[in-house]
Amino acid sequence: MRNVLSVCVLSVILSACCVACGNKTAAKGTVESTQTAAATVAPADKAPDPVKYTYKVTAVYPHDTEAYTQGLFWKDGFLYEGTGENGKSELRRVNLADGRVLQRSGLERRYFGEGIAYHDGHIYQLTWIAGRAFVYDADDFRRVRSFVYDGEGWGLTSDGEYLYMSDGSSKIYVRNPKTFAVERTFDVVAEGRPVEMLNELEWVDGRIWANRYLYNEIVIIDPATGYVTGIIDLNGLQAPEDRFPETDVLNGIAYDEATGSIYLTGKRWNKIYRVEITEVA
Repeated sequence: MRNVLSVCVLSVILSACCVACGNKTAAKGTVESTQTAAATVAPADKAPDPVKYTYKVTAVYPHDTEAYTQGLFWKDGFLYEGTGENGKSELRRVNLADGRVLQRSGLERRYFGEGIAYHDGHIYQLTWIAGRAFVYDADDFRRVRSFVYDGEGWGLTSDGEYLYMSDGSSKIYVRNPKTFAVERTFDVVAEGRPVEMLNELEWVDGRIWANRYLYNEIVIIDPATGYVTGIIDLNGLQAPEDRFPETDVLNGIAYDEATGSIYLTGKRWNKIYRVEITEVA
């Protein structure tokens, strides 16, 4: 979600005390509190073994190496991208073919932008530790409201009815898009163990696809059970010659439901990849 060094310190060395206090100053639009009780859905003791998948690159497109990609989705012929870092966080509409940013809206410097999702004519954008989510009109990027929430914001997606949010743990939070209240949570498990570092999320054919921060893989999650039903190994997606000192980790999944196309990228990567996913023989 942020530069590798700082997150390794937070996630690995100080994981037991990773509690952040965000800036709670009111932003533009209506601010609504979302602190409500929610049920946690625990998966059964034994989950089925995940199916192993690999990939094939079918097309390559340019990507802005200044974009610290936090969220990505496809809508009506365009990519929408949420970027991070204080003072650089934006919501963008991007032309896939040449990487041009066609429309953008920046966050105030105090906010570190995170995952984004489209839902019912609006775009929702998380922030990392500020405890605030912003909602925009999807057409003109006008900010229409914001919500306050507890904990960290990482990834976000929508099934058309609810929002699904990650916070870097093994939990997924199912939120009401009208209030941002947590309706339920569930743990993500694979082979009987929790799957942590869940990052950017995308809804694909009834499943949640999740980047795992610091891993070259995507896990495919059944939202009804929390079981990981598949793991996509993405090692080698980025060629060594495409890595530079500022290049960071894999992050960013966009799905074009009309064509079935999957687009992948990473933080400050120079390319976006269209891929086909196939089961490992």
